[in-house]
Amino acid sequence: MSTSTVTALRYLEDRWDDKVASALDEQELLRYRSNLLGSDLRITNFGGGNTSSKIAEKDPLDASRQVVLWVKGSGGDLGSIKRSGFATLYLNKLLALAGSYRGVAHEDEMVEMYPLCAFGKNSVAASIDTSLHGFLPFAHVDHLHPDWGIALAAAANGHEKLAEFNARFGRGLIWLPWQRPGFELGMMLRKAVEQNPACDGVILGGHGLFTWGDTQRECYLNTITIIDQLGQFVQEHISSKGGRIFGGARYQPREDYRELAIDIFPYLRGRVSVAKRMIGTFTGLPEVLAFINSTEAQKFAFLGTSCPDHFVRTKIRPLYVPWNPEQDLASLRKAVDDALVQYRKEYALYYEHHAKPRDPAMRDASPTVVLVPGIGMFSFGKSKTESRITGEFYVNAIHVMEGASALESGSQPKVLPQAGPAAESALFQVHCNYVALPPSEAFRIEYWALEEAKIRRQPPEKELSRQIALIVGGGSGIGREVVRLAAERGAHVVVADRDLEGAAKAAEQATAVAGKEFQLAAAVDIRDRVAIRGLLRKVVAEFGGLDILVNTAAMFPSSADGRVTDEQWASTLQLNVTANHVLVDEAAKILAEQALDASVVLTSSANAVVAKRGSEAYDVSKAAVSHLVRELAIALSPRVRVNGISPATVVKGSTMFPRDRVIASLTKYNLPFEQTMTDEELRTLLANFYAQRTLTHQPIDPEDCANAILFLAGPQARCTSGHLIPVDGGLPEAFLR
Repeated sequence: MSTSTVTALRYLEDRWDDKVASALDEQELLRYRSNLLGSDLRITNFGGGNTSSKIAEKDPLDASRQVVLWVKGSGGDLGSIKRSGFATLYLNKLLALAGSYRGVAHEDEMVEMYPLCAFGKNSVAASIDTSLHGFLPFAHVDHLHPDWGIALAAAANGHEKLAEFNARFGRGLIWLPWQRPGFELGMMLRKAVEQNPACDGVILGGHGLFTWGDTQRECYLNTITIIDQLGQFVQEHISSKGGRIFGGARYQPREDYRELAIDIFPYLRGRVSVAKRMIGTFTGLPEVLAFINSTEAQKFAFLGTSCPDHFVRTKIRPLYVPWNPEQDLASLRKAVDDALVQYRKEYALYYEHHAKPRDPAMRDASPTVVLVPGIGMFSFGKSKTESRITGEFYVNAIHVMEGASALESGSQPKVLPQAGPAAESALFQVHCNYVALPPSEAFRIEYWALEEAKIRRQPPEKELSRQIALIVGGGSGIGREVVRLAAERGAHVVVADRDLEGAAKAAEQATAVAGKEFQLAAAVDIRDRVAIRGLLRKVVAEFGGLDILVNTAAMFPSSADGRVTDEQWASTLQLNVTANHVLVDEAAKILAEQALDASVVLTSSANAVVAKRGSEAYDVSKAAVSHLVRELAIALSPRVRVNGISPATVVKGSTMFPRDRVIASLTKYNLPFEQTMTDEELRTLLANFYAQRTLTHQPIDPEDCANAILFLAGPQARCTSGHLIPVDGGLPEAFLR
């Protein structure tokens, strides 16, 4: 499949396919190379790293041949980047900027010049790493953040170990001290390579790795080979340490750690969502548990990370909760609260100590990573994707700390190899050979004007962003429309239904709108309290909590002779009334743990106030639901709003209107129809008939009901609770009385 590999790979895989590559032009080869590198988190993390190629192209202005730098655009991800995700710059114009560079204190000025170097109509924002690629004299360059490479870059004895690595593998990697990514680092790279013309890569102290090649294939192969060799080198050191890294085990994981994680998740989510609601991800990977339960975990956690890409997402440091796993859940809640108070106090001091007048205002002081001994790691972000990636970044950081500690081989040097013009040795914090980024440098990255600009380029959040919505009855009819609209409005949606296949199809619809990580499908029978409890624990395990609860599930009893049996009467009240009570009763426990504003919307009916022959069981059940809404609104106030909708008959998409019931209704009202008509045609006939009873003469669509439900569930109805919105086309018989 691939061409021969120069050096046997022990950990990585050569995924290059000559058949695929042979059909691609140079620009597409860059995209292909980038996607391959980004497909393995051991090579680089999501959104991290950068690739480039210098490609000769015809200038659209004068038809001259120009060398164009193609480089990953700001905020892009190597694993998913497309051709359109690369910024393109005239290389000669970029290099000319060196003549106007006023020094490191003014390097941000240079980024403002990048748009003036743009080639063609390309408007992709060039990343801060652009100069690093442009000033290296190689056709193709990779800048990546492999854990094994950063472990070496973050080792106090990094110089010594780099020399050892080069000797063993016949490499010529050179070392640069820590420097924040930017124009100054580009100048430093150029000078270092000029002074070491035989070098074949660069280790950036505390940061990452640069590799290159004359062709796309050569660049890719050099990169994965060097990373694999770094892996061999670091892993051998880890193996030689046995179980002594991080000081050995202090605690053991609880046998019930996954259940405990679900128990504490809503409480934790609520406490870290004080400023902005966040979505959570729990991780119980073996390496995470080994780290969190180790003797030295709290000290390592306090140091924070070393790599800028890690730090931007994981903040200055994670929150380590000093809790003994032998204690109970109540003690864990208190430990979380106490630790958060201290964390926010320290974060405020960190900001006050380093902030300058022109820096952005202090951001949310809540942690994005929480470490709980005996249980595992919780990570948070504005979406499931963000929280997952944040967790992955801290797993990367754990690997780095493990590798750097394993490389320890004697006394710490007096001058750290990471120290340089940007930060002197005394500013770096070291523990067990691991060198963390100085707080001053961390602040310069977190509150960098260029990072702030990247944040502002992100699209605005939607109405229901950061919300977790559980839609019961979401597999069909009104519920299915609620799923679709909630996903469109940014919610994370859990689709629950007795019909798992229907729920899965509705979830697929949400996936098409919002992405695969924004939905979950589950089967549930809400007549069973244990099943409800299990469903809610699935919701918490997936997203961390619950914000919106909607129930559209109901039944309408029918029989050939029009009579309702005692069993049907009992079943109707059980599903339409009691199940609503039990569902909300169980959800209320999670909502109380979170202590965040939340919303419940139940589905009543116009039949609740309009008496009709033959539908007594259904009508009585819906009348009870209407009053249940009012009772629950009082019981769950002030944090939880409870409302409902009262639709008239909704035929379209409803499981309560199978073909035989529709035909029975058409026959009852003497409406002509043909047996050859499709189910949808028959439903349309009946829906149009019902519409003539209303003031608007409009058939009631599931989307009409879904819009009303999400209005009540969302922020526009924040002062509405205990009410029902009629969605009945204007039905005089149902006017409030």
